[in-house]
Amino acid sequence: MAQFRLKAVSKAGKTVQTEFEADNKKEAQNKVDRLSKSNGLKVQSIDQKSVYLYKVKRAGKKPVNGEQEAYNKEELERALVKLGYQVVSINKKWFDFKGGVPMDEVVSFIRMCADLLRQQLTFDEILNLLIEDSTNKRMKEVIKEIQKDLKDGKEGTQVYGKHEPIFGKFAAYMLSVASTSGNMSLVFDSTAKFLERDAEFKKNLRRSLMMPAVTVLAVIGVILFYVGYIFPATAELFVEMDIQLPPMTQATLDLSYWLEDNWVYILLGFLAPIVGFIFFAKSSKGKLIIDKYIIHLPVMGDLLHKTSIEIFSRVFYTLYSGSGQNIEVIKVAAEACRNKYIEKQIKEVAIKKMLKDGAGLIESLEATGVFPHTALSRFKLGAESGALRENAKQLAEYYEIQTTYKMQSVIDTINLFINLFIMVSLIGITVVSSESATINPTSQ
Repeated sequence: MAQFRLKAVSKAGKTVQTEFEADNKKEAQNKVDRLSKSNGLKVQSIDQKSVYLYKVKRAGKKPVNGEQEAYNKEELERALVKLGYQVVSINKKWFDFKGGVPMDEVVSFIRMCADLLRQQLTFDEILNLLIEDSTNKRMKEVIKEIQKDLKDGKEGTQVYGKHEPIFGKFAAYMLSVASTSGNMSLVFDSTAKFLERDAEFKKNLRRSLMMPAVTVLAVIGVILFYVGYIFPATAELFVEMDIQLPPMTQATLDLSYWLEDNWVYILLGFLAPIVGFIFFAKSSKGKLIIDKYIIHLPVMGDLLHKTSIEIFSRVFYTLYSGSGQNIEVIKVAAEACRNKYIEKQIKEVAIKKMLKDGAGLIESLEATGVFPHTALSRFKLGAESGALRENAKQLAEYYEIQTTYKMQSVIDTINLFINLFIMVSLIGITVVSSESATINPTSQ
């Protein structure tokens, strides 16, 4: 978020100056308008903090270049003069591209915080170490901002919420919870574990789907090239010689002509459903429908379903207090589970049942229809024994082990079908080529 400074005059004639954050100038102006109306302030100026490039020197020394954030050029110049420098030039930095932050950097930051907190280092010391060690410019600035905001006494939601694009919605929430929890290292450790598992799952999912998809498209491309270009060049020689073609050779040649005449419609028929599906999948309704049915798919569905329940259980274990109101915990765990349909069922069925009907947790989770029998059994056992939190952790670890092996099984199954597809394709090409090779040009 960008930083802004408001200068105004109150009804009593006193000068008011305050700093605040906003996504852009329009949002900043709206905030100032609301503040001025409610407090009767007369706005004098709204300044946005920007980066300035400066060149300064001291007597008898070489000029020094640097950059510094300031609300305006004049303030920066006064500050540099006060430090004993002679200002050569100050110019606003118009292009301040800081780059992105890879997820590996975020996971490393959270993991290091968890490990160093267990070693009894203060959080301020940890941030100082990470600022020095971070090689990513954007991440270094994020850590500096976090340190500054914490020193200014800001709440966790303010400190980490503005960095949601970097950390992600769930991680930003968890880190804000950590700042007020009695065990920061546990929350940081659980968040790092979640992000590591999430990154690992996505990596394995890409590996199980991307390469097979590329392989299938490559094989289809080879078949189309053979049928549409290579095969006709040979078969048409026999046609010109008025030789009767065998059935498969004739059918393949007819297919080649059909592809040549209708390739535009075939291409549109292939691309249109893909593009339509992408737009549908990005819509809220589309995500909900896809997530509802994807967990029932053969092979892949069970894996995705159990992974979502694992994430729910892990987050539940991290945040559950064991007493008082834990509706917010269930809500956050549902939002983190990476399945919109499961999230909807938990929010609209389970939480509603708990709040309106006064139902218990296990009864409410069972009513959603999205929790497997194993998960419900573990939650029920935990509720009856008073160890609900520990049982949630055990369930998460159980599903972690199971889904790890299941992922390898999924990859093997997909590879099996890909190999079968390649085999059938090669057999088809071989049979057609063999049949055309048996044609005797002297038979006519």
